[in-house]
Amino acid sequence: MHKTILLVEDNRQDEMLIMRALRKVNLANTVDVVRDGQQALDYLFRDGEFAGRPSADLPAAVLLDINLPRVNGLDVLKIIRADQRTSRLPVVLLTSSDEENDRLTGYQEGANSFVRKPLDFREFAETAARLGIYWLLTNEPPVK
Repeated sequence: MHKTILLVEDNRQDEMLIMRALRKVNLANTVDVVRDGQQALDYLFRDGEFAGRPSADLPAAVLLDINLPRVNGLDVLKIIRADQRTSRLPVVLLTSSDEENDRLTGYQEGANSFVRKPLDFREFAETAARLGIYWLLTNEPPVK
């Protein structure tokens, strides 16, 4: 079964680093990228510009930046958890913030993981690669 990751990231440099890191560890899976919280919701619920998205299958995991335009990542997480169709979808919060409150709120709202984006390029690439390997190859999701 082909698994997809949904990357919700408004910073193009971070997106490129994540994509490069995933390719480097030979993850051939599709990574769909959206740039803000509203696009993420439209993608997941096949609404707006994604109304014609061919498959109703959800991604294997969502890598969700917290600081996003239009709808912030924590609000996206709340909506994901509130909807029966997406309530068990693995969501990894990504942030450059070191705010303890962001971490606490993320877990209270149902995040599966909270990852601080390292400032060092090499460390960031390694973190992104480990995330991809874990959520695509190691994690065993519940059967639908």
